Amino acid sequence: MQENQIGWLAALIVGAFAGWIAEQLMKSEQGLFMNIILGVIGAALASALFSVIGVSFGGWFGYLIAGTIGACLLIALSRMFRGRKHS
Repeated sequence: MQENQIGWLAALIVGAFAGWIAEQLMKSEQGLFMNIILGVIGAALASALFSVIGVSFGGWFGYLIAGTIGACLLIALSRMFRGRKHS
């Protein structure tokens, strides 16, 4: 059985785009490097969370969806923790 995955270079490109979409949706200004990190880590996080409930994403489009959702979650978590420290 072959899994439908993308390569590391494609993961960086799609991750950057997913991070940018999340940045626009969440109205935050992270920058290109942070967008890449949020998109790639967000895709891994969202894929893991969705696999628990039996949903799987594959290929470029699935990675983009998972990355965007995961990056939005990471931005929201970041805001939540930053808000607590300054209170």
